[in-house]
Amino acid sequence: MPWPIYVVDAFTDRPFAGNPAAVCVLDRERDAIWMQQLAAEMNLSETAFLLARGEAWSLRWFTPRAEVALCGHATLAAAHVLWESARRAVEAPVLFDTLSGRLTARRAAGDAGHGNTWIELDFPERRESAHEDLPELFRALGVQPTYFGKNAYDYFVEVATAHEVRSLAPDFAALARLPVRGVIVTAASDAGSDHDFVSRFFAPGVGVPEDPVTGSAHCCLAPYWGKKLGKGEMVGFQASPRGGTVRVRREGERVILAGRAVTIVIGELAAAAT
Repeated sequence: MPWPIYVVDAFTDRPFAGNPAAVCVLDRERDAIWMQQLAAEMNLSETAFLLARGEAWSLRWFTPRAEVALCGHATLAAAHVLWESARRAVEAPVLFDTLSGRLTARRAAGDAGHGNTWIELDFPERRESAHEDLPELFRALGVQPTYFGKNAYDYFVEVATAHEVRSLAPDFAALARLPVRGVIVTAASDAGSDHDFVSRFFAPGVGVPEDPVTGSAHCCLAPYWGKKLGKGEMVGFQASPRGGTVRVRREGERVILAGRAVTIVIGELAAAAT
């Protein structure tokens, strides 16, 4: 029987914005080689694979080149699919078992004036710490950081202005040689902005030159900007060409990421599912 597959734009309330993810709902185990091949075929920044396991769902994430340990936008897309397809009651949370442990998604009421619902993801913090300068990274980005750090996955670069973040044109070949998943570049938003900070995320080493909106990066951005700005709740804008908004709220050593999602494609796998 063909397996359902969806394409969902995450961290946006309109089609063709935010970050697209594929979501494949399985009815039996498939090996990592098959999942990696399908992710390469879909050629999106992430493909999520779901398999029901009792009260929870097994969730794995693959870029076109590699499996990753944490992904926000594909988790948002997966929860959206389970509710929209009636595989999970809309009033019930969704529990995911992942390489980063148990993650939870809940539907939350949207702000006044918004007709669709926000989804909240309960994720672990991924704090950065200061790192010695890497001139080759700074040359690849074309910036001189005001702060440079590293967390378990990524390099973290703060620059002086939001304009610098928006105008980056990195050397992707040079970034791909770095021994990390990716590079977060960020700055405080301009005065009067609706957002507290802006960011971009580059991960050419795992097949994603620029990720449109990166939930897992906000697990680092939230504690960093929360401390710097003295806020527990903030709004981040990822200033990629597609763009997307992520609300963040710090709860102890956890980060609540909130965003919206739009289904773009509903289809099925045929030959690939045999």
